[in-house]
Amino acid sequence: MTNITRNVAVIGAGIVGVSTALWLARDGQNVTLVDRSAPGEATSFGNAGLLASAATLPVPGPGLLRKAPRMALDPREPLYLRLRHLPALAPWLFQYLRYASASAARTRADAILPLIGDSLADHQALAAGTPAERYVQPCDYVYGYTDRSGFEADRFSWDTRTAQGFDFSVMDRDAFRKYDPAYGDAIGCAVRMPNHGRISDPGAYVKALASAAERLGVKFVRGEVTGIDKERGQVRGLCIAGETLACDTVVIATGAWSKALTRSLGLVVPLHPESGFHIELWEPSQTPRAPLMFEVGKFVITPMDGRIRLAGMVGYGGFDAPPPEAPYRMFLRYLKKALPDLRWKETTRWMGHRPAMTDSLPMIGPVPGVVGAYTGFGHDHVGLTAGPKTGRILAQMISGKHPNIDVAPFAPGRFSR
Repeated sequence: MTNITRNVAVIGAGIVGVSTALWLARDGQNVTLVDRSAPGEATSFGNAGLLASAATLPVPGPGLLRKAPRMALDPREPLYLRLRHLPALAPWLFQYLRYASASAARTRADAILPLIGDSLADHQALAAGTPAERYVQPCDYVYGYTDRSGFEADRFSWDTRTAQGFDFSVMDRDAFRKYDPAYGDAIGCAVRMPNHGRISDPGAYVKALASAAERLGVKFVRGEVTGIDKERGQVRGLCIAGETLACDTVVIATGAWSKALTRSLGLVVPLHPESGFHIELWEPSQTPRAPLMFEVGKFVITPMDGRIRLAGMVGYGGFDAPPPEAPYRMFLRYLKKALPDLRWKETTRWMGHRPAMTDSLPMIGPVPGVVGAYTGFGHDHVGLTAGPKTGRILAQMISGKHPNIDVAPFAPGRFSR
């Protein structure tokens, strides 16, 4: 189909928004990227840097209903709930926990596999021919358990990955120590998955992609979008600091902050901010071979440029809650067990917000009833992993092409019916 030339405003300069802008520019569209911050400075800055193609299963799964009360109250668990936030959280949480079953988890896994299953190749294609290429690194992805029983308890996840075609091999303690001598004896069983990838500096990577987009003609506007102008059901522009930016197409890719704008377009959006955390250990004395999910703490240890990043865990406290101390203490407690000989010069830490949907699936595609409005948010824990494919899908839709995957599970209007 022949390309349709549009004047597109992409709201949000994280990995999804920047990917969308870059693919649109390559498709010959007129693009303006809008954000209140510089590119790559929010959630896309603080993630684990992992291209987690095999992370198809959602957080709510078999057994969560039984474990959730203990996890919420035990400070040793990787879940942090601010009790004063519970009244605001409860309606969303009730719907979220309704998906905590094996059948719902498999449905989500099968739906999202086409979006993230080729993440390394998607990032390589996105960054091709740009300075961002250097940040995309092929690697294994390893799950680390304290012993074999942890792996066996996680059998549902591994059976699902097997059914989806992912290869993996299980190592005992001695085999894993040979594979990666940086780790100590705390990991008694490890699962190695090949054909994954990592981003060696997520914030710098997104900035490099944004610069590549600007070289192709994408304009960047720094400002807060307060509304979307419509006329007879057609997008006409954005309201930014009292001014109007004319456009005939808009993409909302503002992650956890997407609810207000999308609700103004008539969508029902069961979205809630979920806090995520990281610490970085600069100038480490040793560097792990590959990203590792330390299963007991539910966080990933990723080698990055000049440092090691520990990222993950889950918090619910809203946008305004101060960072709790417990996640950072837990990072360091488990770090001493996993990498007992590690030394480093400086520690930095971060907290951000993931966009968590009740069904753990993103909203990608056209907004029903509003011509020219599209969404690309709600990727939960796999925003970096899914960003390039999401951007390419949106660019194809806007240019009048048909994506090569089934996008029905991501329909923006699925909760509005």
